[in-house]
Amino acid sequence: MATTNNTTKDAPTEQLRVFNERIFDVGKTAGRAYLDAYEKAALSVVELQERTAHQTDVEWLSSVIDAQARYNRELTKLWVNTGRELIK
Repeated sequence: MATTNNTTKDAPTEQLRVFNERIFDVGKTAGRAYLDAYEKAALSVVELQERTAHQTDVEWLSSVIDAQARYNRELTKLWVNTGRELIK
């Protein structure tokens, strides 16, 4: 009888544990999808900056835009990689 009583008490605890694991898994999946979308959008902006830098005839402006593009690319990689490490 004691075993049945413990099993009855453990069943809701086990169900809650399984439910929590599902929530964490869904959260990780959503986080990965967000990071992928952010990376894609940010790198599109960087590519636009790089194209703009190469198309302008004003040398100093080209240098500034190119530097900004490199900065944005590195910052995006850092942010996304850090986020992916935290999600693991």
